[in-house]
Amino acid sequence: MTTNSKSPAEIASEAALAKLYKAIDDNQCFRLEAGAGAGKTYSLIKVLQYLIDKKETSFLRKNQKIACITYTNTAKEEIEDRVDNNPIIYADTIHAFSWSFLSGFQKSIREFIPSISKKWESRIKEAGGLNNQVVKYDLGYPKATDSEILLHHDDVIKIMVHLLSKEKFKSLLTDRFPIILIDEYQDTNTDLADSIISQLIDSNYDIMIGLFGDHWQKIYGSNACGLIENERISEIGKNANFRSEKNIVHALNRMRPDLSQNEKDPDSEGEITIFHTNNFTGTRRAGGHWNGDLPIESSKTSIQQVKQLLTENDWEFDFENTKILMLTNNVLAEEQGYINLASVFRDSDDYLKMNDHYIKFFIDVLEPVCRAFENKKYGEMFSALNSNTPKLTNQNDKSIWNSNLNQLIEVRKSGTIGEVLALLKTSAQPRLSPKVEERESKFARIKLLEEVPEEEKSFISKIEKLKDINYQDVINLFEYINKNTPFSTKHGIKGKEFNNVLIIAGRGWNHYNWDQFLTWHNTAIPSGKQSTYERNRNLFYVCCSRPKKRLAILFTQELSLNALKTLSNWFGSDNLYSLSY
Repeated sequence: MTTNSKSPAEIASEAALAKLYKAIDDNQCFRLEAGAGAGKTYSLIKVLQYLIDKKETSFLRKNQKIACITYTNTAKEEIEDRVDNNPIIYADTIHAFSWSFLSGFQKSIREFIPSISKKWESRIKEAGGLNNQVVKYDLGYPKATDSEILLHHDDVIKIMVHLLSKEKFKSLLTDRFPIILIDEYQDTNTDLADSIISQLIDSNYDIMIGLFGDHWQKIYGSNACGLIENERISEIGKNANFRSEKNIVHALNRMRPDLSQNEKDPDSEGEITIFHTNNFTGTRRAGGHWNGDLPIESSKTSIQQVKQLLTENDWEFDFENTKILMLTNNVLAEEQGYINLASVFRDSDDYLKMNDHYIKFFIDVLEPVCRAFENKKYGEMFSALNSNTPKLTNQNDKSIWNSNLNQLIEVRKSGTIGEVLALLKTSAQPRLSPKVEERESKFARIKLLEEVPEEEKSFISKIEKLKDINYQDVINLFEYINKNTPFSTKHGIKGKEFNNVLIIAGRGWNHYNWDQFLTWHNTAIPSGKQSTYERNRNLFYVCCSRPKKRLAILFTQELSLNALKTLSNWFGSDNLYSLSY
């Protein structure tokens, strides 16, 4: 490829931009479907810059703004920086954006709150009913008194959905924000996405909605909407991949022919190696979500064998060059140092995907706060707390905060989970999440009873076991999740790239079965199993699309002939190898 010519990826990127600009010129709602490595953020920034050039003068005159809704605060800050903090661009997370507009509708919000849930109905009743309280949304801790009502994160979305059905609200919203762009649209709450379609896109209001994302990269949360389709939405595919070398891009295209991509460098190659363990002659594991997988020791041996083979092929297993992604739970807990923590939970998703509220608080909030504090990265610390402006009004406040966090760091290194929780209940720095507070209150309430009710015995037993475990297990779990799974905090590995990626695909998670997924792809998806298929497909695609140069996959579970056929079709039969035993 000559230095003066444009790459296939650049040509495809420019074609997508031209379609985006035309949609904007036609005031047409649109969806940019940008697969892995396509440069979605680049397209979003170019669209914002195009809109600034077209709309800045009129929007400033009319006091209007373009809303750019992001998934994280980090993305928000990047967008603000890339558009030089232009005054007509309002970039923020969906909760912050929603509340910035909702907060002016105090009466409507107050009247709706009791109908959100039975808990809110009870809170309002205990506060003496509705009495012109000021409704606030700060750190997301639900509470009602006779003077104020504090909302939880989820409540803000429910209120937004409710008020979007009100004509006056819609009229004011669309007048203030005639253009709304949504980044990572596939992760939008389903109810909110449905409301945006029915109340805004399908309405006669003069509003343009632009969606940026990839429904094949929806790997978080059962409440996320995934693909958004509507006859009023112009669908624009970005057929570029600026990340991976040619052979990997072509494999992704065979996996996903309806959004084929063009590589950046046609002269590049890219290596793919797929290992399976069908020649294993011993007894495989049986029962539950382990069925068909290798025994633990055999899994360890197989992983070491693959690493040795790849090392002989010039792989370097260091942090800078290679990422190992574990799509299995068969060799992990003991080896990674969180076996006691894992033993508390029946479902590995509770701790690996942070479905348990205690684990979610520890991994999403407590550990990032402690690590940022130790590294003196205070902006990151308060971002993890969901508050960029802590109420440290004087030197004494700062000293107390400093002292409490230093104490917390020491306790978490040597104490139990129970001791860490006890300290946090005293210091509230950081404050326990609403869900953990709720469970702690319930636990304390039941423990005061002379006898634990039969229906609460399993709850009490689980919390007691959890509290007895050394907090070091949580630290080890945090390290593992962020190092070796696609579910690391703050959107994990989505958007990240590495020279080499080794995927270990096995059993142990009840929501993932790679042999089943690959078999279905080559036969038929059973009725009622589309969402199961897509959940497996999306995670597999996200992981396979991370490497720049080399991709290797080891399947520790036995694969059917149809599954092997799928792998041959996607990756080439010459790249499939059976390990020897």
